Amino acid sequence: MMGSGRMKNVSLTTVNGIGTGTGSAGTGDAAQPAGEGQPVGEGQPAGEGQRPGAGRAGAAVRRTELAAFLRSRRERINPEDVGLPVGTRRRTAGLRREELAQLAGVGVTWYTWLEQGRPINASVQVLDAIARTLSLDTIERAHLFRLADVPGAAGPADCPECPLPPEVQRILDALPYPACVTTERFDLLVWNQIYAALFPRLVESPPSERNTLLSCLTGPSCCSPMPEQDKYSTTLVAQLRAAYGRHIGDPAWTHFIRRLEALSPTFAAIWAAHDVAQPASHTKRFRHPAFGAITTKSTSFAVTAVPGARMVIYTPDDPQSERAIARLAAGEGLTDRFPCWNAHDPQRLRLTPVAD
Repeated sequence: MMGSGRMKNVSLTTVNGIGTGTGSAGTGDAAQPAGEGQPVGEGQPAGEGQRPGAGRAGAAVRRTELAAFLRSRRERINPEDVGLPVGTRRRTAGLRREELAQLAGVGVTWYTWLEQGRPINASVQVLDAIARTLSLDTIERAHLFRLADVPGAAGPADCPECPLPPEVQRILDALPYPACVTTERFDLLVWNQIYAALFPRLVESPPSERNTLLSCLTGPSCCSPMPEQDKYSTTLVAQLRAAYGRHIGDPAWTHFIRRLEALSPTFAAIWAAHDVAQPASHTKRFRHPAFGAITTKSTSFAVTAVPGARMVIYTPDDPQSERAIARLAAGEGLTDRFPCWNAHDPQRLRLTPVAD
């Protein structure tokens, strides 16, 4: 079988958390560095991504979890490991709050408030500095950002820190049909070469743009592999709306939807209709520059390594499509492109993210 598609955890562009300002709690701290954060009123949002349905109780629980998590991570850092003297007057294990704040380059008062579970804003840059100082791994960093309610996850998948097992790619490569794995937000994670032959623009896009819905909504129709692009978009948006119900208030999901609304009037109109749908087997039509129309049935299976991810397989639905896909599986036509390909080279095109 031919070589595999790339296995990557991809990322959509996210925005920084909100909050700059100063802080004082009677400790004599200097003004806080820009971007560190500031206190907000109890029950008010501590950043744009706060879950609207969580309310005061939900926000308080999240802050309590964040405080406990930070304390536990701080206490496991040995002072000598970060170049500090051990000393003889330490009553507890790990770093002191002021030591961690100094190493991370943040104000002592601000970090103390954060670890006390106070309602303050935090930026991506500052949380990253804390994560580095605490030597957090990928899973811990993602957990920190979720607890802080800041869209700073490294990837677009709902579990970007959950890598796909290598056997998933082997399964894709062994299939004689186009196949891929996507997340609930339609971020493309892995694929086989038959799929890549049908969707060259998508798989060759930068990782942050490798999203099937985004490509469908913003890609040029002249070289789209989907002749029924509008119909396909409507189906995907309805599925996205149903999935969004499980992620209401999630900063990454909120930002992704806002971005699509800004990039695509079509998406904004379909999204406003509130239609919902679940992934199901249905007929999907493609076109290939060498082999013409290809009609398939799509079937999806859950991939439990990444929550919400599923493998989608497109089986041919008529003899002509069977022959076309068989030729692709044999290595024919993999690099054929529509005449307008050079004008729409994804390596040269970049979509501008929405600014907050």
